[in-house]
Amino acid sequence: MTTHRVWKLGADIDTDVLAPGHAMKHGIDKIATYCLESVRPEFAAQVRPGDVIVAGPNFGIGSSREQAAAVLVKLGVAAVIAPSFSGLYFRNAFNVGLLLLTCAQAESLQEGEQIILDDEARHVQAADGRRLPCDPIPGFLLAMVRAGGLLPTLRQRLETARPAASLKSNKSTDRSHAP
Repeated sequence: MTTHRVWKLGADIDTDVLAPGHAMKHGIDKIATYCLESVRPEFAAQVRPGDVIVAGPNFGIGSSREQAAAVLVKLGVAAVIAPSFSGLYFRNAFNVGLLLLTCAQAESLQEGEQIILDDEARHVQAADGRRLPCDPIPGFLLAMVRAGGLLPTLRQRLETARPAASLKSNKSTDRSHAP
């Protein structure tokens, strides 16, 4: 099982903290270097792929900028675990392939703790063995995260649909076997 290192944040982390306005003139690579600079200046340089963010309530409040979720994907964050999320942030995160886990007991996790996320994201296992339940995530959203977001999901669906459409088209136009 894969373990994930916890980065602990407080409540009300807004989109301006995740993707600061002054950086929005740049591409996502550069914006990511400023992620959380006002609350955790070391974050962008020290976060590692597979790390998770644990935060207080209202994660992602503020503007609807998609970059606020995309920077965490760019930095390799595996998930954000919090008691609640902004509705717009929640949707933007899944659209870019970022897993969000709504967990009432999230704040009981500690900075630097190694945790395990279950395969279906139904709970978080703390380092001391406690299982913290998470709200269920619909299967289509989990599939979107596994695919890398909404656009890769749609590309997969189109690729899957093309062969079926080609076969159907060929059968309707192929008259070589007609009596």
